[in-house]
Amino acid sequence: MAEFSLPANSKIGKGETHKAPEGAKRVRKFQVYRWNPDDEKNPVMDTFEVDLDSCGPMVLDALIKIKNEMDASVTFRRSCREGVCGSCAMNIDGKNGLACTTAIEDCKGEVKITPLPHLEVVKDLVCDMKHFYAQYASIKPWLQTTTPVPAGKERLQSKDERAQIDGLYECILCACCSTSCPSYWWNSDKYLGPAILLQAYRWLADSRDEMTGERLDALEDPFRLYRCHTIMNCANACPKGLNPAKAIAEIKKMMLERQG
Repeated sequence: MAEFSLPANSKIGKGETHKAPEGAKRVRKFQVYRWNPDDEKNPVMDTFEVDLDSCGPMVLDALIKIKNEMDASVTFRRSCREGVCGSCAMNIDGKNGLACTTAIEDCKGEVKITPLPHLEVVKDLVCDMKHFYAQYASIKPWLQTTTPVPAGKERLQSKDERAQIDGLYECILCACCSTSCPSYWWNSDKYLGPAILLQAYRWLADSRDEMTGERLDALEDPFRLYRCHTIMNCANACPKGLNPAKAIAEIKKMMLERQG
């Protein structure tokens, strides 16, 4: 899996150290990125010594313990704690992932936690996702049809047709894949990125959708689709084990097939 680290000339300084309670026997250090837009200071990495004997097994458990017991100002997103909502996506030990499904024991040494790479930071570990969600809305991620719904029935699929969207619908829009992609770092203003293109293919592959031509027309652009260079960071970073690069390749294949 591709790893990301802070540059040697980074202006991120060393922050405060919060000690574990006296007598704690199984202590693990967590370095947490801290930045508050209101204090006009450079970011720092605060160190928190966590007693693992009184902490759950996941990185998110450690963050919740840090916030509840050591520093209430530590800011991060979280919701389901089950790897379903994608809220707690962050960079943990140089790898994008979900804090709720990343085991502390799988991390080596001091656990370094920073925001997802190459997104604007709102505060601490919270990134600004507005642009990412706007890109998602741009692909019209809902079933589009022209024929009327059969009276008293759903739009049916065969088992084989339904199987075509396996590996696509499970995406939780955590942005781990897109923020691990160098092409997205460089061109996120125009390139849709792995997560959104996987979602686009989810509807192109759905036998019930009747707007295939229009959807492909919307993606026919030098940047929106074709900035993918098959680096494969996206597949390695996905916490759900999906393969956005394969979905992108399938869209390119559909483009070629319709051109004759």
